[in-house]
Amino acid sequence: MKFHMCLMACLAFATTATADTVTFEGLLTSPDSFYNGEPALPGWTAGEVFFNNEKSTAFEYWEGWSYSNVIDVATPGFENQYASAAGGGSNGSGGTVGGQTYAVAFENGAYFNLPEMTVVRSADVTNATYAKLSMENGDGFAKKFGGDTGNDPDFFTVTFEGFSQVDKAGTSTGTVELALADFRFADNAQDFILSSWQNLDLTGLGSARSVALSFASSDVGSFGVNTPKYLALDNLTIVAVPEPSTGLAIAGLAIGGWVLRRRQQRDQQRQQRDSHQAGTNKGTATKPNRPPPKRATHFPVPRSSLSKRATHKLESVGSGGVLIFDVV
Repeated sequence: MKFHMCLMACLAFATTATADTVTFEGLLTSPDSFYNGEPALPGWTAGEVFFNNEKSTAFEYWEGWSYSNVIDVATPGFENQYASAAGGGSNGSGGTVGGQTYAVAFENGAYFNLPEMTVVRSADVTNATYAKLSMENGDGFAKKFGGDTGNDPDFFTVTFEGFSQVDKAGTSTGTVELALADFRFADNAQDFILSSWQNLDLTGLGSARSVALSFASSDVGSFGVNTPKYLALDNLTIVAVPEPSTGLAIAGLAIGGWVLRRRQQRDQQRQQRDSHQAGTNKGTATKPNRPPPKRATHFPVPRSSLSKRATHKLESVGSGGVLIFDVV
């Protein structure tokens, strides 16, 4: 029972994941500013996560991801496309920090690539000011959500989809949908347009190497969705996953330690039994026990689980024996 508990503890330690949160801080040095890409670059990086970006100076157009610390929540229209509806970045608990940097996604082509041996856990998401005010009041391209009566069953959603390869290639690993606005409730008092940071659980994307965004809306025209297809994102949390060989090596150490301990116990029991038998036969007191000679137990360790500097033989000396790990 103790061995099983020890082995489970070792495996749990070996597979403990380390979380890393991408906050986008340090990317901008000036307040109330933004970055929307360079024509010669395919995107930009925050932490170890790559965010795609396509920009054309000829048409003053971009799509994919930008980053911003704009805090304007009042100005409607395209000129205010880089502001989060929350008025700043996320504090990680649903609140807002004015002047903090966050990412802004535009159009269905937006995606990001994750580092190898990681999985995505969560992100904080909210509307962009441009999209929020468009849905709230309507504009020259999009309708007011709910209509004049407030009864129109409007909605605006974003779907995060994971892919097994970078650049949204390979097979789908799962999807997670978030309503950025929802007016489909029977009770109009429940209708909402998201304007604060909401933590979104992305573990449903599984072992994705890239994550792509797609928007959907009830307001659709001849050219597709009329609602401005933007969102703001902050505190993207990813988790490092240990390689299987690491867990196997640690489990191997646990098993080897258990083997050594069992051998020590058997040696002690054998010595006590022999001493007792000798004392019974002679009818005299036995001499104090001498410690048994140290015995070596060999245990193989996969070479792939060790660093390049690791020696070819590792020894662990215990009170009753030597445990030798042979690299195979």
